[in-house]
Amino acid sequence: MTILAVDFGSTYTKGALIAEDGAVLGTASTPTTGTQGHGDILDGYRALRATLAVPEDAVVRACSSAGGGLRLAVVGYERTVTAQAGHRVGLSAGAKVVRVAAGELTTAGGAGVRAARPDIILLVGGTDGGNSNVLLHNAARLAKAAIGGHGAHAVPVVVAGNIEARAEAAAVLAESGRPTLLADNVLPQIGVIAPESARAAIRHAFLRHVIGGKGLSRDPAFAAMVEAATPDVVLRGVEVLASVTDGDVLVVDVGGATTDVYSCLSPEGEDSGLRKDVVAPLWHARTVEGDLGMRWNAEHVLEAAESEHLLASVPDPGALKAYAARVHERPGSLPVDDVEGALDLEMARLAALVAVRRHARPAQPTESARPLANVVSLVGSGGVLRHAGAAGRDHVLGAVLADHAGGWKVPRSARATVDTAYLLFVAGLLATEPNSSEPSAQDDDRNNGNGNELARTLARAITL
Repeated sequence: MTILAVDFGSTYTKGALIAEDGAVLGTASTPTTGTQGHGDILDGYRALRATLAVPEDAVVRACSSAGGGLRLAVVGYERTVTAQAGHRVGLSAGAKVVRVAAGELTTAGGAGVRAARPDIILLVGGTDGGNSNVLLHNAARLAKAAIGGHGAHAVPVVVAGNIEARAEAAAVLAESGRPTLLADNVLPQIGVIAPESARAAIRHAFLRHVIGGKGLSRDPAFAAMVEAATPDVVLRGVEVLASVTDGDVLVVDVGGATTDVYSCLSPEGEDSGLRKDVVAPLWHARTVEGDLGMRWNAEHVLEAAESEHLLASVPDPGALKAYAARVHERPGSLPVDDVEGALDLEMARLAALVAVRRHARPAQPTESARPLANVVSLVGSGGVLRHAGAAGRDHVLGAVLADHAGGWKVPRSARATVDTAYLLFVAGLLATEPNSSEPSAQDDDRNNGNGNELARTLARAITL
């Protein structure tokens, strides 16, 4: 049996052909089609299949961040408590959080949510048995708001707040016909964060209500093919990587539009019982930095680096600023010579440094930094790192491991590597659901129940 794993990205569609024993038979990428209203996203997919000479009977597993990916708005009770918890859960579910609203929604607040153009709304608020007034008020506001249309065409709401008020909130939303999914409370008690149920509900809403509605394909095969948002799948792949690694894992994905950072940590000592933070940390977490892109946000990378006092380490800041301005105007451009290649790597170094600093630092002044000292594997991803030589990769990832000025404890003993074949998303697609000891029926149908072992095999290949 052969498996074709596909990632429909915002710019490129990537594929990997995997044998039954986990051997990588081939990888390829092609420009993503159908994202500008022209053509169909499956046009590029068919070209990818042809390039890889995919057998007709190959099993296909796919994820997508095309068409803007998954846009999520969080509506919560207090910005520093349940809204912050919802924000973290949304990121872990593979979403780009485009709006966070806290407190009772006003007319202006509802308009702000609508203006953010979310694909899904995560409604949270109150610990279990705690305040229910704000959750119910906001449910009523969202029921009446014209966000994404009316009735079945409205933006779906995932309700993941005070479980004692959940049924009433859902009933209010149901009266307007707005699609509604129920999940367990993301913050059942102060100091405890529970992302799994909401993460699964967001994934379900993405597949049922979002992926087919982006106008990327007229063929229902596309919506049937996609299983999750790409960042959600990558986080699952990072979790698999952590399971085969003797220690904590940190992944930095430097992209054209964003820089994403993932970490899977095993708390120990005083961290293992951490309750001093109002919102406890997610030990398996993702952050996305929308202003740190190698192309679409190239100039913002330098602005962020300057605010972090990092430009002093750049050999020729003037040349780098000129280069950032050029690629910002031409997002599809690639380095044309060694000089531009060096500038590209320098920009990647700055993006990675700022992104990891933001990932590690506490969200609030009263909270704790993420404990990254025990990270043993730092994995780089993204085109700039995959296509760089060993010296270029060391330049970027070595800077992260030596960033003693970032305000967080750098890993004591970590090995840096690059996911050159882009296998993290493949491992995530093949793995069963997190915290599941047995493959689901769907997994069993698609890969004979061997998904977890295949995923682990691919994860080990990344670290070799």
